Amino acid sequence: MTWMIRPPLDVVVRSREADEVVRGHLNRARRSGAATPIARGSYAASQAWAALNPRDAHAQRVWEAAARLRPGAVFSHHAAAAVLGIDQIGSWPRTIDVTTATTGGSSGVIRRHRRPVEADEVVPWGEHFVTSPARTAVDLASVLPFTAGVVAADQALWRRRSGGALCARGDLDDAASRYTGRSHARVAAVSSFATDLADSVRESESRVLIDRLGFPAPTLQQRFVLSDGATAFADFWWPEHEHIGEFDGTGKYLDPALRSGRTPEEALIAEKDRGDALRRSVRALSRWRTPHLRHPRLLYDILRADGLPAVRPRPGR
Repeated sequence: MTWMIRPPLDVVVRSREADEVVRGHLNRARRSGAATPIARGSYAASQAWAALNPRDAHAQRVWEAAARLRPGAVFSHHAAAAVLGIDQIGSWPRTIDVTTATTGGSSGVIRRHRRPVEADEVVPWGEHFVTSPARTAVDLASVLPFTAGVVAADQALWRRRSGGALCARGDLDDAASRYTGRSHARVAAVSSFATDLADSVRESESRVLIDRLGFPAPTLQQRFVLSDGATAFADFWWPEHEHIGEFDGTGKYLDPALRSGRTPEEALIAEKDRGDALRRSVRALSRWRTPHLRHPRLLYDILRADGLPAVRPRPGR
């Protein structure tokens, strides 16, 4: 979800805005561990803060920075991504990204990027601005490795996002064509490789690795009708090889929001039944998890063992 309208946390205490009584309560909460500092002079209930995922925690820090900065700041890169709901792989920075067309170095937790920003590349956000989803994806592609850039672009284009895609294909291509910095070639490559069919950051990461390992380009989100009449969508599908590939994330078993009221055990059994039904419909089905993406040869071995051809040799690590 996006955090454009409201911040992730309902209650944050800012010491500069608190009266003497509130400060007293805050000091006691800090000493007991019930309150946690989340930004300079800002505190949240420790339990609520710990429950946030890394993206949403960063979005909250962006809201805290926005409360301190003078009106008119343009939040960009990771800061814009967190507020817009664009996820990423890896850790989120401790600094808050702001873009300016004028000179000015970074200070404290604010990291300033110098690059012109056109009026159609920003979205009003309270007293400030956030770079548009397409501009945000391009900014991230310009400073991150290729895989992380693809993740950001895929997230911006993601068509099955609740509420719809954040930007259209043409918006991303236009934003990429405007970029003229040193990373122009990488930005163009990311824009060309991006898709609106990747349903998670790990699917995007898998897609890049599949390409780098020399496997054929798969069809994404292929629809299958199972023997019981139910519909299933496969993450990756190689029709010429009758081969399905699936990234098996743990969220579907552990995250209550993804279990549709089922227990983790019930979710696991349902996924197993779904996998068995898909296997009966195709020649091969390969599954992998996050550790297999950390060591490319592990994913290579899974796909090759299940019969998918590759034009490149097994990687050394």
